[in-house]
Amino acid sequence: MARIIAVANQKGGVGKTTTAVNLAAALARMPRKVLLVDMDPQGNATMGSGVDKRELEASVCEVLLGESEARDAIVRTGEDFDLLPGNIDLTAAEIRLMESGERERRLAQALAPVAGDYDFVIIDCPPALSLLTLNALTAADSVIVPMQCEYYALEGISALMETIEAIRGSLNPDLEIEGVLRTMFDVRNNLANAVSAELTEHFGDQVFRTIVPRNVRLAEAPSHGQSIVGYDRSSRGGIAYLGLAGELLRRQRERARLAATSPQPDPETAA
Repeated sequence: MARIIAVANQKGGVGKTTTAVNLAAALARMPRKVLLVDMDPQGNATMGSGVDKRELEASVCEVLLGESEARDAIVRTGEDFDLLPGNIDLTAAEIRLMESGERERRLAQALAPVAGDYDFVIIDCPPALSLLTLNALTAADSVIVPMQCEYYALEGISALMETIEAIRGSLNPDLEIEGVLRTMFDVRNNLANAVSAELTEHFGDQVFRTIVPRNVRLAEAPSHGQSIVGYDRSSRGGIAYLGLAGELLRRQRERARLAATSPQPDPETAA
């Protein structure tokens, strides 16, 4: 069964879509079977994967509304991962879902039949704590939080952590923090270094060791409909996202090792 990871932060411009697309592409090179889900009405993850959001026969919108099966809406990208695309229709879908029963669980229900086909499902969330984001967090096993190392980002991450705790208490008790990812990092910036140190002090091992730098090639890649791994994997951005994928796989192996060595409950005692 796939590990489902939401890439979320209600603050815009922190590298959510860049992280979702490039992590999907990097994991696919490892090689792992990967599905990228675009839950942002802007459809940037779709376009950045080389798929035209204006020419979709079906999208995650129809899937959430029960008008299409996820398997029928998934398309293959040119970078060896699958995509459940999204576009502006998601805005209308969110409004229609407001009146629906179990509206926060629609994505989880839709992914259940296909999750077994993949090692990872990466969900790109919109820059808001909306119903679409709630769907993503309810479906996910864990959350990657991309953030710039600046003052206001610390306030934003606090609000997100409160939301995650609320979701644990009601919709998804098993939701974990996969990690906090420092993006668009400039080592020459004293504030960035100070915020980075504060993050590490507060979140400890939950902060990824990988740091994504500011990188021109990383910014150029989406205009070519490619990930940085496909566009220029030897660039600083490409190396960073390949490193992030490797770090994610190491964490997964460590979880599996701990699960295998932890004592199992005695069935008679449990009964």
